[in-house]
Amino acid sequence: MSNSVDVSKLTFVQLNKIRVYLKKMIELGGSDLHVKANSVIRARINGNIVQFAGEIFAKEDALTFAKELLKGRFGEFIENKEIDLVYPFDERNRFRVNIFFQMDGVSAVFRVIPIKIPSIAELNFPDVIKDFTQLERGMVLVTGVTGSGKSTTLAALINEINITKRKHIITIEDPIEFVHKDKGCIINQRSVGQDTLSFGTALRASLREDPDIILVGEMRDRETINLALHAADTGHLVFSTLHTIDAKETINRIISTFPTEEQNRVRISLAGVIQGVVSQRLIPTVDGGRRAAMEVLVRTPTIEKLIMENRDYEIRDAIEKGRDHYKSQSFDQHILELYNDGIITKAKAKDYATSASDLELRMSGLSSSKTVKNPTTSEEKEIKINKSDDIFDLK
Repeated sequence: MSNSVDVSKLTFVQLNKIRVYLKKMIELGGSDLHVKANSVIRARINGNIVQFAGEIFAKEDALTFAKELLKGRFGEFIENKEIDLVYPFDERNRFRVNIFFQMDGVSAVFRVIPIKIPSIAELNFPDVIKDFTQLERGMVLVTGVTGSGKSTTLAALINEINITKRKHIITIEDPIEFVHKDKGCIINQRSVGQDTLSFGTALRASLREDPDIILVGEMRDRETINLALHAADTGHLVFSTLHTIDAKETINRIISTFPTEEQNRVRISLAGVIQGVVSQRLIPTVDGGRRAAMEVLVRTPTIEKLIMENRDYEIRDAIEKGRDHYKSQSFDQHILELYNDGIITKAKAKDYATSASDLELRMSGLSSSKTVKNPTTSEEKEIKINKSDDIFDLK
């Protein structure tokens, strides 16, 4: 297989086929398009994978599509077997793309990146989320599984700071998703692989670049975590993400990344700099959309003590008890609120709860005036929208 591509000989027929599917997915409000050799094209619509009507995407056509998409980077793809990039579809739509080899040939996943950065208010976030934009130093982590909206949350936080503050913000991302224009702030966005060699290299350099705020797209390894902790400890405000399901696991993940003999040092350092952990789960709503349910850890003397004393198992209780005074909240507290407000159904509330049985007990304690709005109609609508065996025509 040749690693070089003669761009002048490309017809872009296969890429244009995929563009038709991308356009249809945009119209349907989907989030991801899945392209796979020897398979039909599928998309994630309202959280579920659905099939587009159309022919099988042949193995040879998938390889040609990779050449047309990557052009000069095709050799890098052959060497590394996978590659990330951002694909500008038109003036209003961009996609984060991961293209990779699998047993049947080439596959690719296109993730929608909104051009317009949503505000914290538009995303219906709890008020406490906005409080994190007022911090001067420390570390705020946004966590959740892949596709839970972590990048969108970080973009909204940076956008709020950009509008209301006069700061220097450096972002280190792989790749850059949301593009921020300078407003009140100077924002330098760096893409790993294109503008810098690695997260660690960029983080080290950032400390010599007069930053107030540093956004690290993902804390993937021990070096990045160590440097991020150091940056927060030396008076900077650091935002980052981890693929963890809640605050307790986030604390555990950071500390367990280090050898046993270093964990006490890291635990003390983390307890000293952590300002907040926002964990997210996207829940289908009664109107066919999705809403982020959030567990929010807010730094308190109790939380700091629990981290330092290795009592992570008590963190969830401390979060729930701090709701009235510190505006912290557990997943189940927020999910109950979303259910009570008629935003999600009882079935979805239980599906996404940390403890479905505990949530059911909390629901049974609601007064008769706190009922779900049109639950039957909403559930029927949701089932109709989310049927995984729907096949969408391109017409």
